[in-house]
Amino acid sequence: MNPKTKSSKPRKQRSYLRNAPNHIRKRFMRVHLHPDLREEYHTRSMLVHVGDTVKILSGDFKGAEGKVTEVDYRKLRVYVEGIVRTKRDGSEAQAPISPSNLMIMSLNMTKSRKQALEKKGKLA
Repeated sequence: MNPKTKSSKPRKQRSYLRNAPNHIRKRFMRVHLHPDLREEYHTRSMLVHVGDTVKILSGDFKGAEGKVTEVDYRKLRVYVEGIVRTKRDGSEAQAPISPSNLMIMSLNMTKSRKQALEKKGKLA
């Protein structure tokens, strides 16, 4: 249950997710870290960024690894390099994946991410 909502009813939870403003939606895009990274950065999860290497933990593509090519905050989905679905007309399209089904294996250490970790005191 989300701490901002008062109800535990699934219908209201889905409504909250669907109608959340963008600055709140971004928080839903946190992805678990690999245990080695957890030790290094002293945190369980981080926002997923383009360029991170992720492993898919469940679904049709379970076990696959790849780099993140796109993060869609509006649809709350992540697109991974090499993860494609074949459409009915024979063309291929990237398959959207929920961030809850991912684990970050290695980080793309951007300037903003480095600053955020330093600010929280989690970067040595």
